Amino acid sequence: MMDGAETATSFEFATATRIVFGAGTLRDVAPAAAAMESRALVVTGGDAERAAPLLDGLRAAGVAHEVFAQAGEPTIESVDQAVRAARKAGCGIVIGMGGGSALDTAKAVAALLPGEVELMDHLEVIGRGRPLGARPAPCIAVPTTAGTGSEVTRNAVLASPEHGLKVSLRSPMMLPDLAVVDPELTLSLPAAITASTGLDALTQLIEPFLSRRANPMTDGFCREGIPRAARSLARACRSPEHLDARGDMAMASLLGGLALAGAGLGAVHGLASPLGGQLGMPHGAVCAALLPVVLEVNLAALRARAPGHPSLGRFDELAVLLTGDPEARAADGVDWIRGLCAELAVPGLSEFGLTRNSFATVARQAQGASSMKANPIPLDDAELLRILEESSAPAAP
Repeated sequence: MMDGAETATSFEFATATRIVFGAGTLRDVAPAAAAMESRALVVTGGDAERAAPLLDGLRAAGVAHEVFAQAGEPTIESVDQAVRAARKAGCGIVIGMGGGSALDTAKAVAALLPGEVELMDHLEVIGRGRPLGARPAPCIAVPTTAGTGSEVTRNAVLASPEHGLKVSLRSPMMLPDLAVVDPELTLSLPAAITASTGLDALTQLIEPFLSRRANPMTDGFCREGIPRAARSLARACRSPEHLDARGDMAMASLLGGLALAGAGLGAVHGLASPLGGQLGMPHGAVCAALLPVVLEVNLAALRARAPGHPSLGRFDELAVLLTGDPEARAADGVDWIRGLCAELAVPGLSEFGLTRNSFATVARQAQGASSMKANPIPLDDAELLRILEESSAPAAP
């Protein structure tokens, strides 16, 4: 692969203590939990029945457990409820099994469980932002979607409907003790969820690759993950039982989580934060709608204002990684993403309730989002408004 851009010469990297990947590895969770604690809080998605094999394994291993079903994206209130349930039951370990919402809830509960720690003491932006004082309870993360990479990140994203924001509880100590990534758990995902979560995974590989904080370690994750997602996302949507495609997407999601934790994200996630917080839009679907337009606007901004910027070379390499064509250039990569979004029938943001009346507020809040700091070039308000305008309509080839 061509180099394309300078990368950071100094960086920090941390991840889950142990990562287990492979079909059938769900069987490893119960013995690992039994070696840590005797009573667990199991955080699931809205459909707790999907965790039945895990619960059976915990019973066989002698691990008593309480179940907390996180329906929808986690909020400050739902996390407080989960913490109270865990404390009341005397749980000493937290296991998250589900999509990003379940995993983020599990990480937050594990962080808050020791002592009398309160969420608002440590929450960013709307809370007091204090560092965690006590080490979190042991945490095991088991994703059942291929999208967020939350099993290897150090934060939990929580919604505050009162403030119209999504904010993070964040600490290096929040990295799970064990991440178990079993592609078989994604076989039953519907095509629409496979598409939106998969495009989130792809975004979380592309944005760190283009990030101003890219470094040699995260570049390796991105260069491995982007072609996997490119060759397998549409196939996983068309043929949900295709285990190789599901394996590619599970690996891409894991690598994206590792990459974003080390290099940050960009304008897609900068805009997704207020869109999710204000309007309650599902995160993966928002990222899918934003991705092709953000890439196009970033590319145009670099060419207009920084024609010698090293990220332009990265855009060319991205096109090669996506298309597999060694002669591909930046615009080919953007076109490829547009074509993929059209093939997957990605809905526009207007379908989730975004109107022009909200554009200015969303753009203003996005400018302050932490993800914006890693975007390859600062975008002005007019460029953000253009992104919102063009992302409101469904993707067109």
